[in-house]
Amino acid sequence: MSKHILLATATRNGHVERSHWGSVAITDAQGSLLAWAGDPDVYAFSRSTIKPFQAIPFVRDRGPSNFGFSTSEVALLCGSHSGEDTHVAAVSSMLSKIGLLERDLRCGVHLPIQYGEDNLPPGGSRFDQRHNNCSGKHAGFLGYCCMHRHDHADYVADSHPLQQDIVREIERLSGLRTSELWFGTDGCSAPNIGMPLSRLAMMWARLASGASGGSAKEDAILTEIFAAMTAHPEMVSGTGRCDLAIARATSGDCVGKVGVDGTYVIGVKSVGLGIAIKIADGDLSALYASAVAVLREIGLVDDRNVSVLARWDNPRLRNLRGIEVGQLKTMVHLSRTSG
Repeated sequence: MSKHILLATATRNGHVERSHWGSVAITDAQGSLLAWAGDPDVYAFSRSTIKPFQAIPFVRDRGPSNFGFSTSEVALLCGSHSGEDTHVAAVSSMLSKIGLLERDLRCGVHLPIQYGEDNLPPGGSRFDQRHNNCSGKHAGFLGYCCMHRHDHADYVADSHPLQQDIVREIERLSGLRTSELWFGTDGCSAPNIGMPLSRLAMMWARLASGASGGSAKEDAILTEIFAAMTAHPEMVSGTGRCDLAIARATSGDCVGKVGVDGTYVIGVKSVGLGIAIKIADGDLSALYASAVAVLREIGLVDDRNVSVLARWDNPRLRNLRGIEVGQLKTMVHLSRTSG
């Protein structure tokens, strides 16, 4: 069993109403564990935090230049976009460049992330697979299939050459064998992979530092992907999202990436760190607050730049009339290796 610890609580009128347990792992590109909370080796599905690595085969084989993808479109390969007009237009552009259509995507349809209980879509709105937050990733999948003349009818099948290529890249970057990984199906129907939190952190440290542990060519692929994400963080997430706020608060030094059901990662370029967080119950509010708390504790945000992250920094909780009813509070305290 994992040894999660209490990372956040939500109170109502001073009484604890929710408790959120989880773990944190911070490593360098060599996989050395530098700081942690709870169980840094707990297994977790990576969910959307693995998107930059799912893009590696396409980028490695020069897909972006072959099809004339812009840097912002490369960033969208790695994003969980909000379904805003600029995102949908970019997906349409990517599909047009590879010569395929919306119906060729296999990600399904959901209400775009930009909408919610307090921001309903206009009456009569219609959505398709391009609005799916994973459609940029899937457009890249289709591009890979077209480049290599693979059948794209079921490119999300575990046995498809694309997915086998992705698994090999993740094995290499995580230092784990297939037998040491979890395998499952993501919400967008693509295969997803689980691993120890510390290995996920190491992969993000490698991405941020451009240090793959392999050849200079492999380093350059990671550098190209991370550079696109830092140049266009609005394509990695969207307006009003925590991922975008972290990029702006750190002037692009950090790239944050959420994964649904309580997984969050941050790559820090300046110091070559990877941060991975898991909230056991999957609560996103606790996840974002914990991410901000970790950035505070390791000195990457402080009172000078945290204002950009105020929405997620121990936020006051309000009801539908805007009345304050409680507060979400973090209690992240990292243990550190000596020396």
